Amino acid sequence: MGNKVRVLIVDDSSLVRKILREGLDADAEIEVVGTARDPYVARDLLVKLRPDVITLDVEMPRMDGVTFLRKYMEVLPTPTVMISSLTESGRSITMDALEAGAVDIVSKPRIGLVEQFPEMMEEVCLRVKAAAQADMDHFKKVRDTQVERVSEPKKRTQALEESTDKVIAIGASTGGVEALARILPAFPAASPGIVIVQHMPEGFTTSFAERLNNISSLKVKEAESGDRIVPGQVLLAPGGKRHMEVRRTGGQYKVQLREGEKVTFNRPSVDVLFDSVAQQVGRNATAVLMTGMGRDGAKGLRAIRDAGGRTFAQNKATSVIYGMPQEAVSLGAAEKELALERIPEALIKAARA
Repeated sequence: MGNKVRVLIVDDSSLVRKILREGLDADAEIEVVGTARDPYVARDLLVKLRPDVITLDVEMPRMDGVTFLRKYMEVLPTPTVMISSLTESGRSITMDALEAGAVDIVSKPRIGLVEQFPEMMEEVCLRVKAAAQADMDHFKKVRDTQVERVSEPKKRTQALEESTDKVIAIGASTGGVEALARILPAFPAASPGIVIVQHMPEGFTTSFAERLNNISSLKVKEAESGDRIVPGQVLLAPGGKRHMEVRRTGGQYKVQLREGEKVTFNRPSVDVLFDSVAQQVGRNATAVLMTGMGRDGAKGLRAIRDAGGRTFAQNKATSVIYGMPQEAVSLGAAEKELALERIPEALIKAARA
């Protein structure tokens, strides 16, 4: 990276500001250009400094992070990484922030801020550098995109019986929260079972699953080991601790959560999910790799295609970050690139074929 990523830190805790400043400045590719204790100070610095990325505390006095985020996204859209506590209100506000335009989340340690936060700085630096590549114009396009609902099959009971063996797999990272919130409501209630890995820290996928469940005709839940993959249901991999795999037992597909090291820098990893789908579901699988930084999922998508499954990648024009889909395309893993609004229809059509 030629130029350093210029970062503005917004947090009401002087300790957190100090830890973030020291940790970010220690990365040769990042420069902290300013810090602010509240959104009012931050607003002036944002206009004056025009940073590449903002790290923004979720819960602050005088004005919470998401209210501030909504204000500046309208006039000066800037890639933003939310620094969130795992309190109930913190989780809720963080989900609001992601829907309002934040591109990523970092969770503050529950205890031992001084001891644990510095250990997390490598990950924080990676997320900040990834956020710097986000295309905020694309985010606005995605937010304004209307995704047409896919029609129910004419014979619903028959379609449900036919689709029992079918599985749809989705992988996403940076920008994926908003993208998934756009496309899932477009899936019909009679969709084949869907499994999703969306990169998120531990503690946030429960809230995300609840949000998706509220806006979709599908049942969306955070996956638990042993959950069956059934038509009309979406299983979202829990963030942070474990990988999610698909296992076939008799005539049923189930998900298994397992411990393990990070794969392609992530846990849960899209590659782990997709590899298991390739092995266990094969030609009955349909998969898409969506917006995100890095290469997680590209090899797994290729494995699904090689196993006879149908494969797609989100196109550059509608991706907040084109990294993961681009890797898939360069590997020949995706048979076609799709605009976000075309993804539901393409997945359902491929699964019904």
